[in-house]
Amino acid sequence: MKKALFFVVVMGLLISIMPALAQDAVELRITWYSDGNEGEVLRGLLDEFEAANPDIKVVVDEVDYANGIQQLLPVQVEAGEGPDMARVTNFDAFKGKYLDLRPLVADAAYWDASFPAAALAALYNADDTDQIYGFPNQFTVTGPFINRTLFEQAGIEVPSDMNDAVTWEEWTAVAQQVAEATETPYAIAMDRSGHRFAGPAFSEGATFFNEDGTITMDTPGFRLMAEIFMGWHADSITPADVWIGAGGTYNAAAPYFINGQLVMYMSGSWQIAAFARDIGDAFDWEAVPNPTGPGGSTGMPGGTYMVAFGDTEHPAEVARVMDYLASVDALKAFTEKTLFLPAHLGLGELTYETDNAAAAAALNVFVSEVPKLSDQAYELQFGGQAFAINNPVRDRLTQVLTGELTLDEAMAQLQQDVDDALAAQ
Repeated sequence: MKKALFFVVVMGLLISIMPALAQDAVELRITWYSDGNEGEVLRGLLDEFEAANPDIKVVVDEVDYANGIQQLLPVQVEAGEGPDMARVTNFDAFKGKYLDLRPLVADAAYWDASFPAAALAALYNADDTDQIYGFPNQFTVTGPFINRTLFEQAGIEVPSDMNDAVTWEEWTAVAQQVAEATETPYAIAMDRSGHRFAGPAFSEGATFFNEDGTITMDTPGFRLMAEIFMGWHADSITPADVWIGAGGTYNAAAPYFINGQLVMYMSGSWQIAAFARDIGDAFDWEAVPNPTGPGGSTGMPGGTYMVAFGDTEHPAEVARVMDYLASVDALKAFTEKTLFLPAHLGLGELTYETDNAAAAAALNVFVSEVPKLSDQAYELQFGGQAFAINNPVRDRLTQVLTGELTLDEAMAQLQQDVDDALAAQ
């Protein structure tokens, strides 16, 4: 009788605590996009995190960059329906919506010491002081790639092999010669992006930022690069649908390069992992230094940020995930596996996980481009005005290409666009 009673009591206790035991782990969501293998690398890191933190489950929602990150995510966050965390490039679009991690992370001093102060401050509102909203999880530099095999087939020397100061005009002419000699459809292309156009424009002498704090878009250097770029389309040496057929959004010319249809491609370091994977041994490709002009030889800095949003229902758990992803071990693994340039200041020597000689060489080229980045390039990327300038540049240049505007009309409209966007900030 006593044994039966004891059994009933134990069963009653078990039944009473089973709902608590059966409760699901806290579920967090990350909105993420990938240029190469970043999504699978992130998933692997999060699997390790979940194994050590069984009370948290992280779901990664992979979306495309143009629609999912640039267009939908700002709307979702503004409506209070965004994810807990996201990988973003337009950090200005979410200012005022971030979660301050400083009181939540295990060691805020580690964050302060591990990332450039300007990079952390790029997420700030005007009245912010020392908040921690996220961290740069990769650094990028824009620059061109070439299909070296096509140069060899054409019997034409690669200009940067002979000269450290090759201009955009010279590269255009040589790429066109290679395309004609090899019957390659296109000589040269650039992603449909104001960010991608900015580096070449600065190299040609464009200056956006004046000493008195004003912004001037119409300068001789900007027009010079715009005319070179328009010439690519007028001469049909670039795939028209990259800029003209993109439907108003970012568009990359990467598929043309990967498929061997393009001699020279202006993009950036984030393409390395995808090229290593998708080109394989189909042809020899490589990164080359940014062309030189009156403004020097500069690409654009950039990168992606991992940020947390203030509307999360689980701020403490979000901070634990962010702490993990910002750690030396996790970021070192992420950087080495994705073949990106490091954004963390203390990762030490990196051993990139690639046996692809082209990828390793390209990484070295882009590392060497970092010291050449101009002050104008840094101001555009981290001064809080990037998308207020880059998107109108992209859209007005497209209207010139489609014949809707002359270059003079586009420059006037562009200045107004920028003035209006900055006034609204």
